[in-house]
Amino acid sequence: MPLDIETFDENSDEELRGLTNAEKVVRFLADNNDKAYTPSEIAARVDVKQNSLGTVLSRLEDRDLVRHKGDYWAIGEMESVRRAYDLHRLIDSLNERYGEEDLDDWRAHAAENEPQ
Repeated sequence: MPLDIETFDENSDEELRGLTNAEKVVRFLADNNDKAYTPSEIAARVDVKQNSLGTVLSRLEDRDLVRHKGDYWAIGEMESVRRAYDLHRLIDSLNERYGEEDLDDWRAHAAENEPQ
């Protein structure tokens, strides 16, 4: 679908590519690192469907990017968030330069070279 030129001119490359639900949540919580929110509050603020937010939050917690107590969620340790963001940027940069890797090709290659 074509994009109007105003949207093209006014948004960054990152904004035009779109963010994943996880990226939306981490950015929101990092921008509001002095507060904790319920999942319904997060969903309303970041435009993520409530029924998918629980999975997103759990996966982010497994990676130490968010933390929670009771019904409330907050950003995790900022150093962990920074390292994850830096890695994400590096991978994006490498994908732009060399193309994205194909996971199926990697698996096939690994299976061919597996010791017998």
